Amino acid sequence: MQIVWTEYLKYKASLRGFDLSIIESIVSSSTERYFDTTTRRSIVVGRHDSRLVIISCETDANSITPVTIHATTRQQVNLRIKAGRFIHE
Repeated sequence: MQIVWTEYLKYKASLRGFDLSIIESIVSSSTERYFDTTTRRSIVVGRHDSRLVIISCETDANSITPVTIHATTRQQVNLRIKAGRFIHE
């Protein structure tokens, strides 16, 4: 699947100190994936160095477009699962 980079994602990654090659690796190979019932986007969770991150993505049949990336905690992810906001894909 092809990854499509937006200028917004590049800007946010730079602003927050994230490396695009690590983001690409997370998006391509992370097994922790959810669907966000609020934003209607796919969510990929992974490690960027010592930080846990969530990457919000839009997907279609041939590509995945990371929209934004945020540092998070395991507790925040678990709370969103328990609340039903994140469901397993």
